Amino acid sequence: MPGRLSYSSSSSRLTALSLFLCTALALPGCSLLKKKDEASAADDGTRVLSSADAQERPAGDGRDAFTLEVRAPDEIRDYLTRHMELQRYRSLADLDARELSRLLGAAEANARELLATLGYFAPRLTLDMRETPEAKAPRQIVVAVDPGEQTRITDVQVDFTGAIADDPRAAEQRTAIRNGWSLRPGQGFTQNGWDAAKTGGLRRLNAQRFPTGKVESSKADVDADTQQARLAVTYASGPAYRFGPIQVRGAERYPPEVAQRLSLLPVGADYDQAKLLQAQQRLAASGYFDSVFLTLDPNAPDPLTAPVIAQVRDARLQKVVFGVGLSTDSGPRVSLDHTHNQLPIIGWRAVSKISIDQKTKSFGSEQSSLPDDRGWRWVTSELVKRETSGSYEVNSGRLRAGRGKSTDRIDRNYYLQYDYAANQGINAPPSASALSVNYGWTGRYFDNPTAPTRGYGVALEIGPGYTLMGERSPFFRTYARGLYFVPLGTVQPADGGEARRSRLQLRAEAGAVMTRANAQVPATLMFLTGGDTTVRGYSYRQIGARTEGDQIFAGRYLGVGSVEWQRPVVWNGEMTEFESAVFVDAGAVADRVGDLKAKVGVGTGVRWRSPVGPVQADVAYGVDTKRLRLHLRLGFTF
Repeated sequence: MPGRLSYSSSSSRLTALSLFLCTALALPGCSLLKKKDEASAADDGTRVLSSADAQERPAGDGRDAFTLEVRAPDEIRDYLTRHMELQRYRSLADLDARELSRLLGAAEANARELLATLGYFAPRLTLDMRETPEAKAPRQIVVAVDPGEQTRITDVQVDFTGAIADDPRAAEQRTAIRNGWSLRPGQGFTQNGWDAAKTGGLRRLNAQRFPTGKVESSKADVDADTQQARLAVTYASGPAYRFGPIQVRGAERYPPEVAQRLSLLPVGADYDQAKLLQAQQRLAASGYFDSVFLTLDPNAPDPLTAPVIAQVRDARLQKVVFGVGLSTDSGPRVSLDHTHNQLPIIGWRAVSKISIDQKTKSFGSEQSSLPDDRGWRWVTSELVKRETSGSYEVNSGRLRAGRGKSTDRIDRNYYLQYDYAANQGINAPPSASALSVNYGWTGRYFDNPTAPTRGYGVALEIGPGYTLMGERSPFFRTYARGLYFVPLGTVQPADGGEARRSRLQLRAEAGAVMTRANAQVPATLMFLTGGDTTVRGYSYRQIGARTEGDQIFAGRYLGVGSVEWQRPVVWNGEMTEFESAVFVDAGAVADRVGDLKAKVGVGTGVRWRSPVGPVQADVAYGVDTKRLRLHLRLGFTF
C-alpha cells in the first residue's frame, strides 16, 4: 500500500484523504461490506446480504456457517477477531458458496482498514477457506496477517489561533497543552491515540479561561512507504472568559444569597473549570440543596462578565439523620442529628446532635448565619456532656459565640467561650469554670481530603482566659497538631499495572495550659491522651499527668509523636486496595514540662481503601502496660 496518506479536518469544511474515515464508518456498523453486496445485487440480481440478515435469517441446524481464525500477533489478533465484519455472518448456517465468496472478497479490504487504525498501512494478508464437515462448522476461514512495521510519529505540531495565541498570560497554558500532548515522536501511530491526543489537548484548553475553545483543524500526514507520520493540530481558543455573578434558578425555599455566598466563587476571576467544580461541590455539601449544577453562560454578551448559572433543587427545611458506629476507643455508638436550615425570625441554620457511646453522652447544638461577602459567618453553640476523663466521670457544659470562615483548605475562627466541669469519683479534682477568648486556624493541604497519601495539615489554637471558681487566676492555653506524609519510593506490581507510593506518616501534638499551680482550670481544657488516633497500645485517654491510688488525672502539658510506614500490598503480582503499616507512637502528659515522660506503643496494621473511606486496623503493644491492644478506625479527619 505505497504512497502518502493524509487526514485533515476543519470547522468550515471536512475532507477525507485517507483510510481513517473509512474505518470510522466501518466500526459503528456502516460497513463497506454492505455497499459491496448492494453493488453486486444491482449487477446480477442475486440475493443481497445485509447486517440485518444476522438477526432475521434462521440458524439452520444450529451449526455456525464457518469458524474464523486470525493468525497474527496477540494485540492484532484480538482486535481483528472482535471487529472484522465476517463475525456478523458466522451464525448464518444457510450461507451458500456465492454469498460466502462475496464476504471473503470484502473481508480483505475490511481487515486492511482495521489494521490502518492501528498504524499498519502495508500489511500482507492471506485469506484461506477450507471445508471442515466433521467440525462444529462446515467451513473454516483463516486470516493470516503479517502486519509489517507500525507507523511511527516523527513530528508533532500544536498551534493556536484566537485570544490564546498572543496573550502573554496564556503562555503557561500553551506550554501545558503542548507538554501534555499524549502522542510523542517515536511512538506508534494509532487512530485511537490520535483522537485521544486531540481530545486531551482540547480539555486542557477548555479547563482555564477558554471554555468555548475547539479544534479548528487537524491533520495526520502518513507516509506508508517509510512508516512515518507527521501530526498537526490547531486549536481555536475563542475569547477569554471571567466569572460573572451567579444567577440562581430553581430555588424556591431559600433566597438566592444562599447559593451566591456559599459557593465562594470569585466574581471577576479568570474562568477555571476546577474552581467551578469546587463551588458546585461546596453547594452540594452545604445541606441547602438536594442537587446543584453550575455552568458558565457561553452566550454572554461580554465574556469578561459571563454569568454562572446555578440550577438547583432545594433541600427540605428540616432533616433528621440516625447513625450508628463502632470504635475500639468508645465501643458502639448511636447518634441522632437534626438540621433546621432556616430558623424562624433570624434565618440562621441550626444543627443539633445527640450522641451516646460507652465513654461519652453528649447533646449539642450549633447555630450559624449565612457568610457575608468576605466569607465570614456568625456562630453560636451549646454543649452538655458526660464523659470518662482519665479515672473520673466529668459532667461539663460549654457555651461559645464568635465568627468563623471556611475555604477549600483553611478554616479560621475566633470566639468567646465559657466552660464548666464537675468531676465525679474518688479524690476527684474540684469543680471548675472559666471564661476564655480563643482563635483557631486549620490548614489542610492534602491530595485527597478523605483518603490522603500526600501533603500535610496544620492546626493551631490559642486562647487567654480567666478561672471563675476557687482562687481566680488568668491562664493561657495553646494547642497545636500536625500531620505530614513523606513519599518513600513506589511499589510496582508484576503485572505492569499502576504503581503506588509508599510513605512515612509523621504525626505530632503539643498542648499547654500555663497558669498558677493552684488555679482551678476545667478538666475539659486540660489534656489526656491514648487510643486509636493518639498513642496506640493504650486505652482511650488513659495516659494522664499522674496516677494516685489508680486514679488518672488530666494534665496541663501534652506531647505526642508518631512515625508510621505505609506500603501498598501486592498480591499474586497485582496491586490491591490494601496497605501494610508499622508504627511507633509515644505520648506524655504532665503538670510540669520537666515531668513529661513518654509512654511508647509499637505495632503493625492493615489499611483498606474501602468504598466508604479508609479502614484502619492495628495491633499495638504498650511498652509501659506490657499489653497488646486492637485498634479499629473508619474514615479520615483532620
